[in-house]
Amino acid sequence: MTEQYDVVVIGGGPAGNAIASGLQAQGKSVLIVEADLWGGTCPNRGCDPKKILLSAVEAQQAAQHLQHQGLTGTPTIDWPALMAHKRGYTDGINDGTLKGLQHQGITTLHGQAHFQNDGQLAVGDQVVSATDYVIATGQRPAILPITGQEYFKTSTDFLDLDEMPKRVTFVGGGYVGFELAAIANAAGADVHVIHHNDRPLKAFDADLVQDLMATMTADGVTFDLNTDLQAIEQTDDGLQLTAPDFELTTDLVISSAGRIPNADQLGLENVGVTFNRHGIQVNDRLQTANPHIYAIGDVSDTPVPKLTPVAGYEARYLVQQLTQPGAAITYPVIPTQVFAVPKLAQVGLSATDAADQPDKYRVNTLDMTKWFSYYRFGARQAQARVIIDQASGQVVGATLLSDVADEMINYLTLLIEKHVTLAQLQQLVLAYPTPASDLQYLY
Repeated sequence: MTEQYDVVVIGGGPAGNAIASGLQAQGKSVLIVEADLWGGTCPNRGCDPKKILLSAVEAQQAAQHLQHQGLTGTPTIDWPALMAHKRGYTDGINDGTLKGLQHQGITTLHGQAHFQNDGQLAVGDQVVSATDYVIATGQRPAILPITGQEYFKTSTDFLDLDEMPKRVTFVGGGYVGFELAAIANAAGADVHVIHHNDRPLKAFDADLVQDLMATMTADGVTFDLNTDLQAIEQTDDGLQLTAPDFELTTDLVISSAGRIPNADQLGLENVGVTFNRHGIQVNDRLQTANPHIYAIGDVSDTPVPKLTPVAGYEARYLVQQLTQPGAAITYPVIPTQVFAVPKLAQVGLSATDAADQPDKYRVNTLDMTKWFSYYRFGARQAQARVIIDQASGQVVGATLLSDVADEMINYLTLLIEKHVTLAQLQQLVLAYPTPASDLQYLY
């Protein structure tokens, strides 16, 4: 007998868990299906474990900044101990997430979901049916289709390494490549980042990306730009990477060339749902071409960054839609960041776009390296580009490069979203001296 539910959620990551919990609280009967680890990518093999590893890098960097300025001796990273610290967190995610869902009264099922020709959903040998379905299956690392692609490892493998190899190479200069390169370099590896053109991190301010690369290069990371990798071959000395006029031997090669949506194994063609390399196609109510099937989070093709907080935002919106239908989704301003060393963060209008309308926007380019907030801990790099709407005097965009860019970008996000002018900001008294007390000088 086919089990019937109000809603079946496919994917037990941040987006799926959030919508399942929200719908259950609204009295809906909910089944959630997960094919891999409960909790999804972010806490198991993504943002959270990455940030745990980065914590040791940040501590090491802080000590290096203050060498002979109050500190003597730089700590070294004990990779096995750091990995044990990471696993102390990640090892409990799967079971803890599953128990949390079950405690809420949400029915759970483990297995690969696949829509059948009759529109019902098969999970293994079990068939379930629902009034509505929500797909929240996320993304997975892309593997470049080159000769020897079987030698590629991914970010999943890197974030669970027992030992750090002597030589590590990342193929792809996006978020993942920069972030993991910074970690591997700090842990003592000889690190290369290979990128097919001369513009890695293309969504970010080009000048600040160059500044970030210069700092990472000074720390020992080698960037091999305009290098279109063609083959990987196992040799006696390691893995040999080849491209036109380029050869490199390494011990570990990570494909960091983006991510692809987990949409190809769901049988979507059987229920009239379409997808492309950007994800499942949805309308402005997160609804697919099939009116009873929705997609949220990283698997959906939406015009916003693929981030965990965005997945949660979409889940909360869709809970409302499935209980009390209303207006189309609108997104707030969304910050993005690269947890490299130093950190690069951006929100709102870019300096490039602002430069096309000089009568409308003013771009403040600031070198903050000698400002007290950065001088006190010996920062090597603290840069900002802040975009001001000249008519309103409000901040409408910013890009930051510093050790505290991840903190500062949230402050700027609030200033943009709440349309705060300098005069309004100066009506507040903020703790001093802190990065927040510097905000008034960014206008």
